[in-house]
Amino acid sequence: MIQIYLVRHGAPDYAPVEGRGWPGMAADSAPLSPDGIKQAEAVADLLSGIGATYLVSSPFTRALQSAAIIGHRLALGVKVDYDLRDWLPDSTGSWRGVADVRAAQAELDEYGGEWPDGIPRRWEPLSGVRERARAAFARHTASTDGPVLAITHSMVIRALTGTPDVAHGAHEYYRYDPADDE
Repeated sequence: MIQIYLVRHGAPDYAPVEGRGWPGMAADSAPLSPDGIKQAEAVADLLSGIGATYLVSSPFTRALQSAAIIGHRLALGVKVDYDLRDWLPDSTGSWRGVADVRAAQAELDEYGGEWPDGIPRRWEPLSGVRERARAAFARHTASTDGPVLAITHSMVIRALTGTPDVAHGAHEYYRYDPADDE
């Protein structure tokens, strides 16, 4: 059993992306806001006593910047795993902004996080998010026996723990058992 602290990145600043009119996945390049930086610093201080031995992050800018702050404060290098990325609200990558993402999330919520009656939707089901996150943990926990910090996104944390709407800079404790993947 591996202890994993799932940390949601600090609050992002989408103004640079929205101001340029960039659609879809370009939003993933948004940096942290000043509050987001403070949140990353605060969670690093909060988790400094757990004895983390490993830090892995989503590749999205808001998570990487949070991981860099946390890793610096805790003297941990940052590993990156694409499978800890945020939930995909539209598999075509063509959403235009927050309204499109919220509409996809409302439909996901309406169907309990899974496609209705096996009918594929453009949004990623929670079971898919959970499967890829657990695959990332399988790769990264094999080389450590101490607590792991995973800097990721609210929907990934929800898929793994069932906890909806984790605040920016907050964390959830998760016990990963590799035997569950066999």
